[in-house]
Amino acid sequence: MFTPEHLFELLKMGWLTIVPLMLGSVFTIAIFFERLWNFRGLEQASRDVASRVIDRLVERDLIGARKVCETDPTPAAAMMLVGLKWENVDLDDLDRIFATERAELATGLRRGIWVIGTVGSLAPFVGLFGTVIGIIRAFADMAEHGTGGFAIVANGIAEALVATAAGLGVAIVALMLFNYLQIRVQSISAVYARIAERLVQALLYVESSATSQRTSD
Repeated sequence: MFTPEHLFELLKMGWLTIVPLMLGSVFTIAIFFERLWNFRGLEQASRDVASRVIDRLVERDLIGARKVCETDPTPAAAMMLVGLKWENVDLDDLDRIFATERAELATGLRRGIWVIGTVGSLAPFVGLFGTVIGIIRAFADMAEHGTGGFAIVANGIAEALVATAAGLGVAIVALMLFNYLQIRVQSISAVYARIAERLVQALLYVESSATSQRTSD
């Protein structure tokens, strides 16, 4: 009869497979929750600070807009502050400045996610390695006893199946978490892109208003 004690013995026998999979699982869960903690409320906070900055720009209060960015801790505020520090810059150059800042922010958002993707990609192969070891053990038991039969090869086959199941289980979970984080990164990056576009439009409004005022004077 298959018991938890029997399963524990199989896990001990297949430690070459189980230990790497356990380490990969620990890293996957730790990075996933660390990224979730960093992503929490980021999209809404970015929209809020963008609205406050643009409201200042509509009022042609450039100094006030800069102060909002300096006091806000969000990455979006830091991105906007970089754009607001540039004066008399062509629209194309300003777009390139924001594109560079968005790329750097996206790189920061993806920090550590590659580890989860790597675990998801390698886990099936680690499980396959354990499967091969289990089959080799089963044949070794047959050679040692000089006969076949399920009772002789049962431990080796069970070890192989446990390794396969563990590798597939870790891979499925890791790839699900990886894809979820990728979607969150894309969503936040899209918010940054829209904020940059709105800020450029607001700066153009400020510039056009200033030009119209000088013309009327």
